[in-house]
Amino acid sequence: MLWLNFLHFYQPANAESYSVHKALDKSYWRLLRLMEEHPALRATWNVSGCLLERLVDEKAKTFLDRLKFLVKSGRIELVGSAAYHGFLPLLPETEIVRQIKTNEKILRKHFGKNFKPAGFFFPEMAYSPVLSKLVKRLGYSWIILDEIAYSAGSSRRPEAGKIYLDAVSGLKVVFRDRLISSAYPPDKIWPLLQAEKKISSQKKTVTDNSANQNSVVILTATDAELYGLRHEDPTAEIEKIVKEKSLRTATLSAFIKSAKSRPLPVELKSSSWESSLKDVKNNRPYRLWQDSGNKIQANLWKLANLALDLGGKFKQDKNFYWHRWHLVRGLASCTFWWASAHDFSKIYGPYAWSPDEIERGLEDLIRSVRSFADLKSKKKKLEAEAIYLKIKKLVWESHWKKHWQKIV
Repeated sequence: MLWLNFLHFYQPANAESYSVHKALDKSYWRLLRLMEEHPALRATWNVSGCLLERLVDEKAKTFLDRLKFLVKSGRIELVGSAAYHGFLPLLPETEIVRQIKTNEKILRKHFGKNFKPAGFFFPEMAYSPVLSKLVKRLGYSWIILDEIAYSAGSSRRPEAGKIYLDAVSGLKVVFRDRLISSAYPPDKIWPLLQAEKKISSQKKTVTDNSANQNSVVILTATDAELYGLRHEDPTAEIEKIVKEKSLRTATLSAFIKSAKSRPLPVELKSSSWESSLKDVKNNRPYRLWQDSGNKIQANLWKLANLALDLGGKFKQDKNFYWHRWHLVRGLASCTFWWASAHDFSKIYGPYAWSPDEIERGLEDLIRSVRSFADLKSKKKKLEAEAIYLKIKKLVWESHWKKHWQKIV
């Protein structure tokens, strides 16, 4: 079996210090040690630029040094992304490019010439044709998507082990297995691995060492925090799996490079890794971040767009740095996701409602507007303050009237 495990490492730039340390202690160190203790392991990681900045702030030098070694040795491949986890399909092109280039700058600062990204990860795996063309233009060669981008509207699923080609952008595409990735992957992979071992033993199959021949290929993609922080694993399934001699791993770039056949062209659907089939069919692929019936999200985007517009007009403002500092934190996808109030409990997730998380992003959005010193911004500042107060009222009314009993 060939397991291609893609992991997304991210903590919001405005997260509390204890949240960063919890992720570090419960998940990041575990995954790093796993790679160190098993030199044959290969994996592809997205380590967000804002997380790297937070790890520096939290003085996690030892972790960063050991991560650099694994990247330098080629055992961990890093990909490109957006530095502050903005929800790219709903942002203007100038902001998208800025966040992507900022991410590259941060990762090159830490990893130097060893950061040579071929792949790109859209935050929330939120794909759109426009985004794919932009990413291609910025020099990336492949993307990873949820299989719903391929199969939405039909009963088809992408073939495991196949490389595809985005018909719009020309980017190569690999798809994660949604079913396995929506759970704790080791729990699903262990029985599959045992079954394949049994079949191989019965057939006495001889395999070679190429990346994707004579193997069952499983591609999973999850948040790194799933491995400890968000899921308890008392039987250490991941540590058990990597000891299996019949298991092989590879970076995604190595897997793509080893493909013998040409990529199969495919027309992809706008989607995210949390889009439902119904959402995609109804042309509402980003409903969890922008739902027309969600007044809180609507006003959050109104405030966000006002702040973005002001940033374009007052680039010479003496406080422009602080405007940007707050803006990128407020634009993080978390701000809008936590306002969705979507119940993920049936598919391995939380109830997506947190007034504290909404307010965390909201405070940064309003401060990005308040930062400007130019008096010409006064009228827009007052408009922003009115939106800000409206959102605060909506959040806490919704909390006490609708949601608080579902999360206590």
